[in-house]
Amino acid sequence: MKRIIAIGSDHAGVEYKAYLMKKLKKMGFEVVNFGTDSSTSVDYPDFAHPVAQMVADGKADKGVLVCGSGNGVCMTANKHEGVRAALCWNVDVATVVRQHNDANVICMPARFVSKVTAGKMLDAFMSTAFEGGRHQNRIDKISC
Repeated sequence: MKRIIAIGSDHAGVEYKAYLMKKLKKMGFEVVNFGTDSSTSVDYPDFAHPVAQMVADGKADKGVLVCGSGNGVCMTANKHEGVRAALCWNVDVATVVRQHNDANVICMPARFVSKVTAGKMLDAFMSTAFEGGRHQNRIDKISC
């Protein structure tokens, strides 16, 4: 069974998204690209919502979002029930949000991390398992 990853970015994250898509495909994932594929200014919610909805509906295993600060896409994605989007800026954070928070969408700030760091964060996020245990009790309390 092929694992599916939904990905999206605004204009600030276009180059990073292309780079991350190549990495995901090399890892054997099927990638669903919600755009944008242009550096022309766009509104990040137009791309974050479909990524988050695909994760919320169980049609994608995880999501990847990129914008200038990472915050806009993260706030947007977290409006969706069942989505636990996490803003990451280094490999340690990308690892712990999987281990402790069972994050299912990683959000990256293209203007504040290098492509190499973004790639390493993606590797960590995709390869790290949720620890469960005491963390599950906390996850169960997130939804309103």
